[in-house]
Amino acid sequence: MTEPADSPKSISSPTALLPADRVTVSQHRITLNRKSLAYTVTCGTLVLKEEAEKEGLSEGEKARATVFFVAYVLDKTESISGSAKIRPVTFSFNGGPGSSSVWMHLGLAGPKRVVLDDMGNAPPPYSLVDNDYSLLDSTDLVFIDPVGTGYSRMVAGEKLKTYHDYQRDLESVGEFIRLYTTRYARWSSPKFLIGESYGTTRAAALSNHLFDRYGIALNGLMLISIALDMQTLRFDHGNDLPPVLFLPTYAATAWYHQQLSPDLQAKPLRELLDEVTGFAMNEYASALLQGNQLPADRRSALAAKIAAYTGLSEAYVLRSNLRINIHRFCKELLRDEAKTVGRLDSRFTGVDRDSVGEQCEFDPSYANLYGAYAACLNDYVRSDLGYENDVPYEVLKSLYLDWGWDQFSNRYASVSESLRQAMSKNPHMKVFVANGYFDFATPHLASDYTFSHLGLDESRASNIETAYYDAGHMMYIHEPSLKKLSSDLHQFI
Repeated sequence: MTEPADSPKSISSPTALLPADRVTVSQHRITLNRKSLAYTVTCGTLVLKEEAEKEGLSEGEKARATVFFVAYVLDKTESISGSAKIRPVTFSFNGGPGSSSVWMHLGLAGPKRVVLDDMGNAPPPYSLVDNDYSLLDSTDLVFIDPVGTGYSRMVAGEKLKTYHDYQRDLESVGEFIRLYTTRYARWSSPKFLIGESYGTTRAAALSNHLFDRYGIALNGLMLISIALDMQTLRFDHGNDLPPVLFLPTYAATAWYHQQLSPDLQAKPLRELLDEVTGFAMNEYASALLQGNQLPADRRSALAAKIAAYTGLSEAYVLRSNLRINIHRFCKELLRDEAKTVGRLDSRFTGVDRDSVGEQCEFDPSYANLYGAYAACLNDYVRSDLGYENDVPYEVLKSLYLDWGWDQFSNRYASVSESLRQAMSKNPHMKVFVANGYFDFATPHLASDYTFSHLGLDESRASNIETAYYDAGHMMYIHEPSLKKLSSDLHQFI
């Protein structure tokens, strides 16, 4: 059942000078853990406003943007706590920058998920099923599309570019969370954030921003495939961290595609990764620090070992100056088979027109999923939730290409310090970190390195929990990993 936007339950702006909020409200039911649960979905847009005292508006505010969201709230009669005010609420967003919230919405946490096979393949036609692994039985859920993604748009006359910036994005998502918390009386609820990829950048920074700006103290952060320190991920000349931190993921990928020697191929994955990590963080890192002062015989010995762990030729490793770029690796590993491997999930393979090129034409792991999530979201909000909007739902836009980083001018962007501050100010906040072994966008050793260099006091170290999964960036597309991740998140909440 869906109520129209002008029903009593819909929210209207108090002044005609501002664009109106437009939401639909509908009731649904799902069976989780053998229990049938009733829940209410609020779907639509809220208007973000800023103070504009000099512009003569009656409330001293000016509309800037409309933010699309989908909120799932377990009905009070179904709540274990018996009160929505003390039931947890989790705000969710994905990454990019430029991604909508659709991935974790229809892949992990929401009550519906895209139908995939066990590995994560999505052949058309696409459909949704009830999500047996949804977090709804543990927490209410609010999926947020940042400005410029999904159905979120700037108000006419406003410049979209102003919101495509680290600080402005932080402020706008933070303001939406405050507004939702106020409108829907959730100030007394335990609050969580769950972000993926750049969504972890946003979540870590928000944990500090929400506390400092509004006094919102979070109970927990769930960080899926972290990107907190860009120095660990950027293959720039003179930055020797990424070649070291990506090496275990190269090895995991070569192992998955059976490109290693029989003795290495026979090792269990975690045992292999422990071995490669030890080499990477000690012998390999030390060698790269020496630059061109590294002796020739030592250089040759290292090239042989790197080749053994990556499935590449020793000659290729030497020509790469012992530093294997991620994009080159994805093209090179299966070159003899005229195949490429995925960046978001290196279990997937693709075929380019030119098999002798240096980089892939596209990411086969993303191409496998894009159509499925786009089709299912567009159908779901209209057919099931009763929300209609004729503008395109922007699943993923390349906003990262010109994203503003003024706060980190002339240095690598890092929100590690924001997270440390938030955890120091709020000793009750816990952090859960999920890493995929086959993730080239945010490799698991880069995640480990980031947290080992957080500078957090030992008294707070036990507030961080880390888990690993046999899949890629969106580990939840792999059903065995989805089952494990869902269990881990339920326990964390």
